[in-house]
Amino acid sequence: MKARLVVFPVKGRNWCFTRSIDSLVSGATQSSSTPSTLRDLWKSISSSSQPVSANAELLIDFVSNKMNTAWLGLEKAPDGSFKNKIYGVGLWLLSRVKPSETFLKSISKEVRGIEVTYPASLNARLVRRRLRHIAMRHWALFHSGSIIHKKYLYGSASLLPATTVFMVLPLPNIPFFWLLYRTYSHWRALQGSQMLLQLVSDGSINRVEDKKEGDENRDDPQLGIQKMIDPPLVLRPCKELEELIRRGSADDGLKQCVLTDICKSFELNPVEVLKYQKL
Repeated sequence: MKARLVVFPVKGRNWCFTRSIDSLVSGATQSSSTPSTLRDLWKSISSSSQPVSANAELLIDFVSNKMNTAWLGLEKAPDGSFKNKIYGVGLWLLSRVKPSETFLKSISKEVRGIEVTYPASLNARLVRRRLRHIAMRHWALFHSGSIIHKKYLYGSASLLPATTVFMVLPLPNIPFFWLLYRTYSHWRALQGSQMLLQLVSDGSINRVEDKKEGDENRDDPQLGIQKMIDPPLVLRPCKELEELIRRGSADDGLKQCVLTDICKSFELNPVEVLKYQKL
């Protein structure tokens, strides 16, 4: 599955990194099937000979689906109801999540390639470096230890047992479910940063940025041909995006109306894109 990304500067060194909504929808339809009940989950884990890491991924996907189902139930609750108020609190909490975390979460394990749209005036090498930077900043390098999402992952997971004291109350245990979601979110962002780093680190995969071909694929011609047909990384300069940015450029960054127009033209999530304006 190939993901379509859109990258552009919002103000100075503050860039927007986001994935188009259409590729997110298509990715959801192509994702592997996940057990819907605890019985099916137990059968899948106990009867399979796959490694522990694969079973852990299956468990995480199962919990994720359950959280998504519960969230959709809150979203459809009648206005003024208790569930609707909980949904409002959830929206407020989600608004405080950094957009870079949401972006990295969108690079799921099903993604095998990315197509990056960026303003035509930018240099392709610069765009690729910025993608590498956001991936490496969120991934634990061997020489510097754990950073950002790995640190927050352990922090959220360690606080989960403390929230069990709220289970005695006749109310939904919001702190528990929020920390459970944050643990899952940081885990997915960590996996997404690793996947993104792999996709942008192969020097032979970019036909727009590097026209020199064949040096790294001489030992394996078939691999070289496959990379030419379906490269993991494709950089596409876009004049339309360049014109939108040039029209809305100001001293304090891109205007909100311009960001909204970009979201409409490239099918982006305006809630996440507008967060970059406030960074």
